[in-house]
Amino acid sequence: MKILKIIFPLVVLIYPLLGVGQVKDMDIEESADVFLEEYSDTFQENFFEALKQKGIENYDKAINLLLECKLIDADNTVVDHELAKVYLVEKQYSMAQEYAVSAVLSDPENLWYLNTLVSCIQMQGSSLDQMNVNLPMTNKTLKGNLALIYFKQKNYDKALSVLSDMDKSTYTEGLKAKIEDSMKKNVVHIKKEKVVVQQETRKNPIEGLKQQLADLMVKKEYPELTKLSAQAMEDFPAQPYFYYINGHALNKTSKFKEAIEVLETALDYMLDDIPLLNKIYQELADAHSALNNPSKANAYLRKIKPGF
Repeated sequence: MKILKIIFPLVVLIYPLLGVGQVKDMDIEESADVFLEEYSDTFQENFFEALKQKGIENYDKAINLLLECKLIDADNTVVDHELAKVYLVEKQYSMAQEYAVSAVLSDPENLWYLNTLVSCIQMQGSSLDQMNVNLPMTNKTLKGNLALIYFKQKNYDKALSVLSDMDKSTYTEGLKAKIEDSMKKNVVHIKKEKVVVQQETRKNPIEGLKQQLADLMVKKEYPELTKLSAQAMEDFPAQPYFYYINGHALNKTSKFKEAIEVLETALDYMLDDIPLLNKIYQELADAHSALNNPSKANAYLRKIKPGF
């Protein structure tokens, strides 16, 4: 089984680096055939079948198979990481975090394990420094990986904060230079974007309304958001974004049944805007959860397409 612990990371972890979106799995079936020829035991069969089931989005089956692997080899770090990733897709964040922590503690210098843990925590609306997670933060490689993860997420302030607590090295100075360069480019991009938005607002009243609604949403002024989005729905009845905003505002003011009605109407006008569709599904799931209707809530959660 020691040989397996060397082979599995090579099979599972050779993926593109990072990103909040989901990463496509490698050709699991082909890899399974190669390895099963030489290692044909229950653990191998369960493990590769679990990856296959995950690939076809049969997540419950994948979890059960991975848990069977844990019964055979309780200390297998790769299995912990795979469980964390599947639970993360299933939005079972506390379970995902538990297995992600286990994986990182077993292999603190593994970039992929740490990235999964950071994603688990962020999906809960928190951050690594706010959670009571006893990671070996004295490990220089781990801290360097954490800074890199934040950099890839364009969370430049956090990346710099991590680097500021590390000794200077070629790696830290190089990454710091990249972060500062990206921040300068980002400032220029934001300035240009503001000019474009202002021009579009003057030309297109819909863009102006969207900006007003976005500002109200950030400020969490939900009564005014409800009123303005309702007016936008009347003025532009074929714009699903305004229905989404109205449904969001109604959810935030505990008017869940009204929110469901508005959000379902939004679906009638949807075309191919997957990010907006995901947001509508999430709001519908939240409303049904609040109304103690878990079956419908889960049905909408499963409709959410990862990676958008």
